[in-house]
Amino acid sequence: MIEFSPAAVVILMFSLLLIPIFLGFPLAFCLWGSALIIGFLAFGQKIFFILYSQGFGVLSNYILVAVPMFIFMGIMVEQSGIGTALFETLEIWLHKIRGHLAIVVVLTGTALAACTGIIAGSVVMLGMIAVPHMMEKGYNKELATGCICAAGTLGILIPPSVMLIVYGTTADISVGPLLMGAIGPGFLLSFLYLIYILVACAINPTMAPSHYEAGAAAVSLGKRVWLLFTSVFPIVFLVLAVLGTIFLGVAAPTEASAVGAFVATLLALFRRGLSWSGFRRVAMETAKTTGMIAVVAIGALSFVGVLLRLRGGEVISNFILAAPGGAWGVFAIIMLIIFILGMFIDWLGIAFIMVPLITPIAAKLGFDKVWFAIMVCTMLQTAFLSPPFALAIFFLKGVIPDKYEINMGHIIRGVIPFIVLILVGLGLCIAFPEIITWIPSKMITG
Repeated sequence: MIEFSPAAVVILMFSLLLIPIFLGFPLAFCLWGSALIIGFLAFGQKIFFILYSQGFGVLSNYILVAVPMFIFMGIMVEQSGIGTALFETLEIWLHKIRGHLAIVVVLTGTALAACTGIIAGSVVMLGMIAVPHMMEKGYNKELATGCICAAGTLGILIPPSVMLIVYGTTADISVGPLLMGAIGPGFLLSFLYLIYILVACAINPTMAPSHYEAGAAAVSLGKRVWLLFTSVFPIVFLVLAVLGTIFLGVAAPTEASAVGAFVATLLALFRRGLSWSGFRRVAMETAKTTGMIAVVAIGALSFVGVLLRLRGGEVISNFILAAPGGAWGVFAIIMLIIFILGMFIDWLGIAFIMVPLITPIAAKLGFDKVWFAIMVCTMLQTAFLSPPFALAIFFLKGVIPDKYEINMGHIIRGVIPFIVLILVGLGLCIAFPEIITWIPSKMITG
């Protein structure tokens, strides 16, 4: 066995992690490989017991049962067609506003975010529905693709969110307050996106040419109200079934996730959007996504376990705490690290690797643990929009027909203003921390 210095451990382990990632290897294998190689050299055969204990800890964690439940709920909502119905209804109501399709995208994405804790389905659905409409009406390509990517990724922040469950479990923070704390920043980002669209279209009308929607104008007020009720009510009912039970202290997040999965299935059946083949697809997608998260989680916790056992965490902690500017200087460094990592690593890896390292630092500096956690999760929103990794960009590009001649450059330029708006949202949450802390402070706890 080899005795490594803590500094050498950090350099070697992160080199063995990042270099294969840049070469295109899957994140889980990079995490496991780095932990196994350095762990075997340092601990010998004992490393296998360490890896086993980390894996057993993930698979036996009760709170993480909520992950497949929320994933199932989100995919079931997509299967039910609720998002499509809401998009079409909002288009009828808002057709007189310049840029109304971009506004409808954001509002639909926000509503879907409150029903699902994953982003792939939301981005794909919004892309398939909105891109043809927006291109046919002459919308600016950057505005069209940027708002779809930004709105589609709100589901990873606005609860119920898989990210918040992962964060709470990794940081040993109660998941309920995290879910409630993310409501304010999530809807704040949605509001900022809407303001940006309205202002941008007012300043430059060519971004969203005005069109008279004869079909929408012909729909009677009574019909509009009925369409709005039937498209919004299922979403409100589902949100109350999940977040309402958590806020009122009726159920813990794990039990509430089961309620959400059940209610989503009932809604799909009621809307006649669920067949046996559809149910099989939902179950299979849930199993694949949950399996991917579990594999990454075990690899990341194995990586962190070896790193901490070899005192690498002390090196990272001392480096961050040495930042100038006191507590806020350290906070800025942490946010910058999260932002940069988001360009290259999936949010799962960042959460499982960084959270165990930065949570003790935040505690030393006296930051409120819920506020700090939500700030990190809000910053992780940029991971879906920041090239070169940027999952949302790739999801959207994959469903855009070639005939619209939208390339990666259009999408990348389109998401930049929304990345800036996320940073503006973070600044507002620093200036007004009650945006995050107010709702958790009103929770009813048993």
